[in-house]
Amino acid sequence: MNPAVKLAYERELVLAAQAEASGELQAAFRHLERAHILGQRSTRAHVRAHWRMIRLAIRVHDRREIAGQVIRVIAALLFTRIWVPVGNTGRATVRATRPMQIPEDLRRVLEGPL
Repeated sequence: MNPAVKLAYERELVLAAQAEASGELQAAFRHLERAHILGQRSTRAHVRAHWRMIRLAIRVHDRREIAGQVIRVIAALLFTRIWVPVGNTGRATVRATRPMQIPEDLRRVLEGPL
């Protein structure tokens, strides 16, 4: 993961933790989704984003999200180096194989300087 992507990824994780600490749980999920998009090409970062989603899903007692995240952690461990659906937010509410449009600000970070 290049330094700019890593910095943006870590920032989203910090923002997720801050949102969760202040009780803004949906905002926390949004930041974890953004971290997922940034980290999905690195096995470690990809698994870490899903692990954080599991923890948050447990906190909000969302069984569907917990189950979906457990499956996604396993898939991230096995398939990240082979293929990922670019832009997928990583939530259980989205089909795991569905490519999605990357938000413009994240796309710029992922593409790096021209």
